[in-house]
Amino acid sequence: MVCGGFSCSKNALIALNSLYIIVALILIIVPSLAKSGSYVSSLYIIGGIIACGIFLFIVAVAGLIGAIKHHQVCLFFYMLILFLVFLIQFSVSIAALACGEEQREKLVRLSWEHSSNDTKTDIQQSFCCCGFDKNDTSHPTCPKALKNEVKCEDQFCQQKMDEGYAQGLKISGAVGLFFSLTELIGVWLAVRFRNQKDPRANPSAFL
Repeated sequence: MVCGGFSCSKNALIALNSLYIIVALILIIVPSLAKSGSYVSSLYIIGGIIACGIFLFIVAVAGLIGAIKHHQVCLFFYMLILFLVFLIQFSVSIAALACGEEQREKLVRLSWEHSSNDTKTDIQQSFCCCGFDKNDTSHPTCPKALKNEVKCEDQFCQQKMDEGYAQGLKISGAVGLFFSLTELIGVWLAVRFRNQKDPRANPSAFL
């Protein structure tokens, strides 16, 4: 069997979409467990992650069906949607990696201002801080815990959030860039596989 033939393209496409299904299930299951364990109380964050997982699962299943059955329609919509996802994810990943200090500061402030009290409470407990800055008087009750012998109520969340955002943007940008490249490979495999003939099929059945 020559790599790049019908069977090779089919197996590669099946393996890639199987990986997408595993990632999608992780995106769906982990936020639900985090909510049940009270690690995250914001329904918006959890709902967004689960929605991304469901969308990825649907796309992966379509790709898996198209690969197994060599279904022309499924493969067409699969590679079209996956290419659009690639464009969006690639652009967002580059923007995340290129985000500077000034843009990050605006992002942090907007995130805090548009967060619910439950989310602000999660932030204060996670970073051991109290309020966004010295001018913030509308924050929830501050945690009384100590971290490295420093009271949480003596630290503001702006700097803590900025550090977390900087690291998060760097990691998510790198991971998103990696997965966007796998999506481009998936599009290439789908185009190649769709235009190949199944050697076991009736030649007149090929579209």
